[in-house]
Amino acid sequence: MATSTTIKLPDALKARVARAAETNGISPHAFMLDAIESGTRRAEEDEAFLADAEAAEAEVQETGVAYTMESVHKYIRAKAAGKAARRPSPKRVDR
Repeated sequence: MATSTTIKLPDALKARVARAAETNGISPHAFMLDAIESGTRRAEEDEAFLADAEAAEAEVQETGVAYTMESVHKYIRAKAAGKAARRPSPKRVDR
């Protein structure tokens, strides 16, 4: 169910939204909905990314096993150059 919300935009921003919406062939309302949805999705993805990073850090702290930065960088550089590369293996690391 949709609800109504009022948003007050400064005149300059309102004009920019109107121009951008017109350029994209949509209404200012549709443009703002898309912008809000995109911003919300990015915020949620950032939150999930940070949660994954915290879980990975906790796992490393618990197990002492991780991938070394050097082995990951070597793998990525080889793949980016189109070379065959063996995936790095996790190692016990000093904590």
